[in-house]
Amino acid sequence: MRILLDTHAFLFWIADSGRLSPRAREIFRDPGHVLFWSAASSWEIAIKVGLRRLELARPPGEIFPEQLRLQRIRSLPVEHAHAFRVAELPLHHRDPFDRLLVAQAQVEGLAVLSRDPVFRAYDVEVIW
Repeated sequence: MRILLDTHAFLFWIADSGRLSPRAREIFRDPGHVLFWSAASSWEIAIKVGLRRLELARPPGEIFPEQLRLQRIRSLPVEHAHAFRVAELPLHHRDPFDRLLVAQAQVEGLAVLSRDPVFRAYDVEVIW
């Protein structure tokens, strides 16, 4: 299965957090799944670190590229088609990062790994 990671899911995984669901842990551990990390999530983390809403042991530009490589997670750039798809989404939610993840999942045919119930309002498969 091809799966796009919501920001919190990857943060929980690399922190070995108990907040990750058993199904999500199984997804991360199963090499049969192809996992993707959006550039939008990197941007979201950079903003949260800059606003001091997220504290990390090292700069995100050091942590995340290393973790993506170690975890064999593929990077997903933000393409024009992704950005334009956002305009077609219903306004179930106003968070621009979540809306972009929904658009990327739709355009690329990916499921989304997230505990956020707002994703279920959109036409994407949600796993948690």
